[in-house]
Amino acid sequence: MNNNLRKRNISRGRRVLRVRKKLLGTLTKPRMCVNKTNKHLFIQLIDDENSNTVASIGTFSKEFKRKKSKQAASDLGKKIAEMAISKNINEVVFDRGRCIYHGLLSSLADGAREAGLKF
Repeated sequence: MNNNLRKRNISRGRRVLRVRKKLLGTLTKPRMCVNKTNKHLFIQLIDDENSNTVASIGTFSKEFKRKKSKQAASDLGKKIAEMAISKNINEVVFDRGRCIYHGLLSSLADGAREAGLKF
C-alpha cells in the first residue's frame, strides 16, 4: 500500500509540474494559484519573479468562515478579485494545479471575472 501512495504522489507532482512549467507570474500579472483540499479551498496571487505572495484568501480565513462549495468558490473569486484590483492588478494567470477546470474551479474563475479580473 505504501508503494501505491508513493506512485500516486509522484503522478500528482508530475501533473502539477506539467501545468506550471508553462505559467509564470509577474508583479503586474501574478499567477492565481488554486489549491483544493477535502474541506477547504485556498487561493494565492503569486509573483514568481520576486518569489512573493501578493494576496491570499481561503475558506478557512476569518472573514470567510465556510466550507467548500460552488457558492463559496464564487464568493472567493469575487473577494480575491477585489483584493487584486485594490493593489492595481487587473490581469492574472490562472494556475489550476493538478485539478481539472470543472465545478469549483470554473465557478471560482467566473466569480473573479464578474468582479473585473481578466485572465
